[in-house]
Amino acid sequence: MRRFWEFVYDFLIIPILWLLLRTMGLFNAKVRKGIEGRTNLFEELARKVAALPAGKRIWFHSSSMGEFEQAKPIIAALKQRYPGTVIIASFFSPSGYEHSRKYPLADVITYIPFDTGANARRFLDVVRPDIAVMVRYDVWPRLIWELQHRQVPILLANATMRRQTKRLLPVARSFHRYVYNPIDDILTVAESDMEAFRKFRLIHPSISVVGDTRYDQVCIRSSEARKRHLVPPSITAGKQVIVVGSSWPEDEEVILPAFLRIQESLENVLLIIVPHEPSVEHLEDLEGECEGRTSFIRFSALNEYNGERVIIVDSVGILLILYASANIAYVGGSFRQGIHNVLEAAVYGIPVLFGPRHRNSHEPLMLVDAGGAFVVNDSEELHRTMENLLLDEVARTTTGKRAEEFVQSHVGATDRFLEHLERHLQKGSDHAEIKR
Repeated sequence: MRRFWEFVYDFLIIPILWLLLRTMGLFNAKVRKGIEGRTNLFEELARKVAALPAGKRIWFHSSSMGEFEQAKPIIAALKQRYPGTVIIASFFSPSGYEHSRKYPLADVITYIPFDTGANARRFLDVVRPDIAVMVRYDVWPRLIWELQHRQVPILLANATMRRQTKRLLPVARSFHRYVYNPIDDILTVAESDMEAFRKFRLIHPSISVVGDTRYDQVCIRSSEARKRHLVPPSITAGKQVIVVGSSWPEDEEVILPAFLRIQESLENVLLIIVPHEPSVEHLEDLEGECEGRTSFIRFSALNEYNGERVIIVDSVGILLILYASANIAYVGGSFRQGIHNVLEAAVYGIPVLFGPRHRNSHEPLMLVDAGGAFVVNDSEELHRTMENLLLDEVARTTTGKRAEEFVQSHVGATDRFLEHLERHLQKGSDHAEIKR
């Protein structure tokens, strides 16, 4: 049966995917950038690998920047325990590749090639990994099958699988059984993920729950972020600050009316909006919504701050640091296609608010159940919830404490993951001395 699925993948699925990507590249700048970025991929990769020192090579693959954040605590712990370990990081998306090119703990950073048999063989001929770690869900069949052929251990980190996933439909289930079965360790975020993977009736992999390394990563990053003050304390002093993270226009249509009502009754409130995509058009639209209704200023012009009630952030990559200034956080995407990372706000011990679209992630409702967050369904409900939290310090502090405790209670996935990885790392080696 596997031969059948290999034939279908090579001669039906891959040609269709390739045609779709090339077509999308004509209209989508991000897709086009990814295609162009793979020009001379193997030549550049061979040049980088040739300069690597001797040592165990561990290849981490992530789809994009968000998934790579989950790999970072594992990589950092590996570098500390095994200083001679060589890390090779690959990405599918241009955003992940571009944002991570300067990550200091990776010895090589590259795009992953398009998943043909020839590309898989050529990629692994160059990289020659001792262990392969796939992060979350971006599992490419040809690379998996070639790794198995070469007897390279494969681990799936932070693995998730929804109970209602289409991958469990009869035909798709048969195909994915042969994709997942070569993996040695499938290390899931939650019990429900483990049970979903078991429905594939896999024979080879060990399937275990180790938790989510994102909790570890947000704790590490927040500890560093607390030392930085991107918004000067002179601006936030005496104010109650609401930070809106990764917002889309659909979020802002709910947030701005609620805030405009709040500012009428509370003089010391400050709104910081961090758009998910701070394009020129989006920033101008936000300013248009504020014009004549409230005072506003762009983040890049804060040196001219003069008491404005709204700060519109026109930079990227600073959201986690800005949450450190907040008394309340609203996490965006939840009135659009799906919520963004609630943990980045909760780690600071502040109440977290979000909209009704949050089924793309386990954490939002877990955070609600823990008493650290609230779901709001419209602007009226958002106004009422924010006003209550701003006026009731006890409620705000209690909710925030529960949010922080929720994050802290889930820390430790990195160490549990490393217990599995180290078994493979030490096989066939001289059991290199571990630096602890």
